[in-house]
Amino acid sequence: AIEGLKMEYPDLPVMPIVLAILTGLFLMQALGSNKIGKIFGPAMMVWFTMIGVMGLYALSKDFSVLKALNPVYAFHFITDYPGGFWLLGAVFLCTTGAEALYSDLGHCGRKNIEASWTFIKICLVLCYFGQAAWLVNHQGMVLGDINSFFAMMPVWMFYPAVFVATAAAIIASQALISGTFTLFNEAMRLKLFPRLTVLYPSEVRGQLYIPAVNWALFAGCVGAVLYFEESKNMEAAFGLSVTLTMLMTTILLVFYMYAKRRNKVFIAGLTLLFLTIEVSFLIANLQKFKEGGFITLFLGLFLFWVMYTWQYAGKIKDGLLKFVNLHPHIPMLDALSNDTDIPKYATHVVYLTNSTRPEKIEERIVESIYYKSPKRADLYWFVHINVTDEPYTMEYKTETVEKDEVMSVTFNLGFRIVPRINMLFKTVLNDLYEKKEFNVSHSDRLFYRHNPAGEYRFIIFDTYLSQENELPLWKRIPMKLYFIIKMIDLDTKRSFGLDHSLVTEEKVPLVVESAQNIRLKRITE
Repeated sequence: AIEGLKMEYPDLPVMPIVLAILTGLFLMQALGSNKIGKIFGPAMMVWFTMIGVMGLYALSKDFSVLKALNPVYAFHFITDYPGGFWLLGAVFLCTTGAEALYSDLGHCGRKNIEASWTFIKICLVLCYFGQAAWLVNHQGMVLGDINSFFAMMPVWMFYPAVFVATAAAIIASQALISGTFTLFNEAMRLKLFPRLTVLYPSEVRGQLYIPAVNWALFAGCVGAVLYFEESKNMEAAFGLSVTLTMLMTTILLVFYMYAKRRNKVFIAGLTLLFLTIEVSFLIANLQKFKEGGFITLFLGLFLFWVMYTWQYAGKIKDGLLKFVNLHPHIPMLDALSNDTDIPKYATHVVYLTNSTRPEKIEERIVESIYYKSPKRADLYWFVHINVTDEPYTMEYKTETVEKDEVMSVTFNLGFRIVPRINMLFKTVLNDLYEKKEFNVSHSDRLFYRHNPAGEYRFIIFDTYLSQENELPLWKRIPMKLYFIIKMIDLDTKRSFGLDHSLVTEEKVPLVVESAQNIRLKRITE
């Protein structure tokens, strides 16, 4: 958008201006976009209306370009024009934006997309035909810094067009940033990516801010501007990324239809149609792999590597969790709770558990209560957090495993709800106490007059790769990489909104495959 000004100011320093706009845009993310977000729709309406009207204005000077609607010209272009097939990589850029419809569908709804896309499609086609008409009437002209988009407009429209184009680019960038925050947040909740700090800058539902992602995007954008220098140099990387996105969407569509048991002939025909078009564009775009396309593949493979490693090693770690039946341990818990020789650890000892069944808990919890440091308490709580498919669910249910001894709490939280477990548990605790669903033994301390339900303490675990492991290479590498990636992972305290002063963290060694046949020989003198 800023490059358009070079038609009037050839020596204009475009990069500093672009970097300044990007810096301001990313600095604003922490404040939220709920206020300026209200102008996004009208602003984009102005943008597409403008390019449609200006396109029609230029088209009116030469309607002969409408012959391009005939697909025969496309066929001759590919078969007869020297290198025509390889130019498909540039032609493909006209379709970019269509791939975003699938993500926009979840935010805007099908009817809104259908209505707005019809209008957008007409405006885009008019814009492209307008530029075509201008180019046909200026054959043989050396363009240099002249941009056909701005050149097709009346002189008086130049500066307003640059302003509207810049505003539209900023809005499109904001939409991309917001969408990226949403994707990373949902990936974290689905255990496909390390947990990162998520902030909510406003009261607007679903509006979030992830500082690490924001500044990683900013660094990537600055790097791209400095590396490519001009927008035309980005075509290869941009075209390749969009082609791969469309291919992934086609593959997902095939899996979806297969899972829904649609007609296999229909699936095969549709797949062949889409793949023929998309693979052709992919091959054409790969020609410019060295000109920037490698950046797209590098970033995509890097994110895939992080997600795959995180999921693969996470599954191994979760598979090693051993669950035990809680009921046989209740007499021991009762004895520990009433053993006055052992100092009371807290009125309520709270463990976060992966178990969805109240009568089952992790073996490491039992070991933590009895063996590491006996944790005497009036009540033992086992809390499970269940992430629902609905975005804004906030529910909880309790089950008394043993009266006045063991309680189970399950929180059902939507995938967009911040799990402030400390606050939520305190609410549940006071609610149940007021309803007299449990009793605690109070001392004469003044503390209990202000906090009759009693104090509580969370016990959490942090795993590390034990030195006792003897892993094959194909397991050792992912596990070591997992713990390297884990360094950026948000710790449990911050991830679940726990008060640091009310948390005890215990280190637990992770033994995937312990060493066998240890040849240790005893010697005697």
